[in-house]
Amino acid sequence: MTQDADSFVEHRKLIIAGSGISGLSAAIYAARSNNDPLVFEGDEPGGQLTLTTEVENYPGFPEGISGPELINNMKQQAERFGTEIRHGIIESVDASERPFTVTLKNGDVYTADAIISASGASARTLGIPGEENLMGYGLSTCATCDGAFFRDEKIMVIGGGDAAVEEANFLTKFASKVYLVHRREEFRAEDYWVDRLMEKVDDDEIELMLNTEATELHGSPEEGVDHVSLVRHPEGHPTAKLDDPETEEFDFDVGAVFYAIGHTPNADYLEGTAVQRDDDGYIVAKGGSGGNQTATDEPGIFAAGDVVDYHYQQAATAGGMGVKAALDADDYLEELEREEKKEAATPAE
Repeated sequence: MTQDADSFVEHRKLIIAGSGISGLSAAIYAARSNNDPLVFEGDEPGGQLTLTTEVENYPGFPEGISGPELINNMKQQAERFGTEIRHGIIESVDASERPFTVTLKNGDVYTADAIISASGASARTLGIPGEENLMGYGLSTCATCDGAFFRDEKIMVIGGGDAAVEEANFLTKFASKVYLVHRREEFRAEDYWVDRLMEKVDDDEIELMLNTEATELHGSPEEGVDHVSLVRHPEGHPTAKLDDPETEEFDFDVGAVFYAIGHTPNADYLEGTAVQRDDDGYIVAKGGSGGNQTATDEPGIFAAGDVVDYHYQQAATAGGMGVKAALDADDYLEELEREEKKEAATPAE
C-alpha cells in the first residue's frame, strides 16, 4: 500500500462496481467466501431500486418493502460478512497486466485480482419539469415493477420502441385505459408488438397520442401524478416546433406516467479491455447452462445485473445473476491462487 501526491493505491482481492441488487448480492456471497470485496457505489447508490417506493414482487416480503429499505438491508447484510462499501465512480480499468488497475474519477487508484461489473443501466428520462420530484411517486420506468399500484387509473406510457409498446400492452392488465404518447407517427417497435398494440387499440384499451410529446409533469410526492402538459404537431417532433402555429399545447389528466424510452448501460469504464459489448453498450457475458456464465472475454472480469440484462431487468433476476458472478469470481480467484502457489513452488532454472 503506497501513497503519493496524486493518488492513493490499495490492492483488493475483488472489486465490485455498483451497489444495486446485483452488486450487493455478489458482495454478500463474495464476503462469505472470504474474498474481501470492496464495493464502489457509483453515482447512483443503490441503483434504480432506490427510485421505487414499494417493491411487492421481490421474494420473501409478502407485505412488500420499499426500494431504499431493501437496499439498506442488503448493505447491512453484506457489511456484516465483511464487505466494505465506499462511494466512488470508476473512471477506467487497465487490464493490460495483472492485477487490474482501477482508477476512480477522483484520481484514486486501486488494484484488484478480479472485478465484478454490476454497475447497472440508467433509465433515460426526458429532463422535463416535475420529473425529478415525481420519480417513484406516480412516475416510473418499470411497468412490471409498479403497474399494479395504479389499478383502474388512466396510465400514460411515453415511448415508441419495443419497450414502450410492450409496457403499454402489459399495463392494460391494471389501467382503466392506457395512453401511448409518441413523438412521431410511426413506431420503431417490431411488427409483432405493433400488431398486438393495434388489437388493444381496437378493443379501446389503449389510445394512441401520436406526434405528441410531454413538456411537464404535474403533481406531488404526497398525491402522485395529477396531469401532464403535452404538445402536438401534425408532422411530429413538436418540442422542436413550439413557435409553429400548428403546434397545439394542452393538459391531460392521468394517474401515472411510465417512461419507456430506453436505458443506457453504465459500462464505459471498461473501454480498452477485452470485455465485449453489444451495439447498445450492454456487456456480453458467456451465459449458457454451465459454470462461469457471468464471465466476460476479459479473464477475471465478470458482469451481472442490468449492465448485462436488457430483457428481464428485475430485482430478483439481478440478484440471482449477482450470486452467479460472485461464485464465478470465487472459482477464478481460487484457480489464480493455485497457479501462484504452483509457480512459487517451482524451482528457478
